[in-house]
Amino acid sequence: MKSSKLYLNGLKDGIPIALGYLSVSFGFGVSAVSGGLSPLEAVLMSLTNVTSAGQMAGLTSITTDGAVVLLTLATMLEVALTQFIINIRYFLMSLSLTQKLDASFTLPHRLLAAFGITDEIFGVASSQKGDLKPRYMYGLILLPVLGWTLGTLLGSVAGTILPDSLKHALGITIYGMFVAIVVPPAKQDRGVLIASLLSIAVSCAIAFIPLFDFITSGFAIIIAALVGAVVAAILRPIDVESDNALDTKEGGAK
Repeated sequence: MKSSKLYLNGLKDGIPIALGYLSVSFGFGVSAVSGGLSPLEAVLMSLTNVTSAGQMAGLTSITTDGAVVLLTLATMLEVALTQFIINIRYFLMSLSLTQKLDASFTLPHRLLAAFGITDEIFGVASSQKGDLKPRYMYGLILLPVLGWTLGTLLGSVAGTILPDSLKHALGITIYGMFVAIVVPPAKQDRGVLIASLLSIAVSCAIAFIPLFDFITSGFAIIIAALVGAVVAAILRPIDVESDNALDTKEGGAK
């Protein structure tokens, strides 16, 4: 297949993702400006990160009471650890996609493509038949990144002119996306449900119990995520042998 056709196919497959990102990142833009960032800072944050949960966690760590906090070494460490915990899944996604890359995917291509890996882009890329080529991945990534950045720009500009009541209402749209992501798998997998409920409980305890006032918002996210994940892994471990046996059976049936 010609390189231009591969690129166009990637662009076409990225359109639905871009439209979804446009609406969700609008809420992030509103939240970013309300938190104390300028529209330019919000746009740069989206353009260089492209991660909804990571950006919201980072925003919580670097802003307070509508202003950006002084970035000390402790704050930067908190942000780094938070991002590592939240975005560690992208390591696994990228590792999985390496099994589908063709020989033309040299190291520079891999680095550029890795920047644009998100949950949705990974899902579309991993479902493609045959090997993945750089041109297709660049086409697939381009529009979602632009949609995420444009939505942030529109939301941040709107956040500077809208009344506070409307800004607060629009700012929760991104949290609605998180709920929509978690609820379906939680209905099917008891482990996901346990991890989600425990994380919520720990987060609420840190936020409302005075004993934990010394814990910052960034470290609260880290603690809640680790407690939920560890307890769920202990109570509901994944049966790797059964999964492998199922994959082998399905592979033999094809």
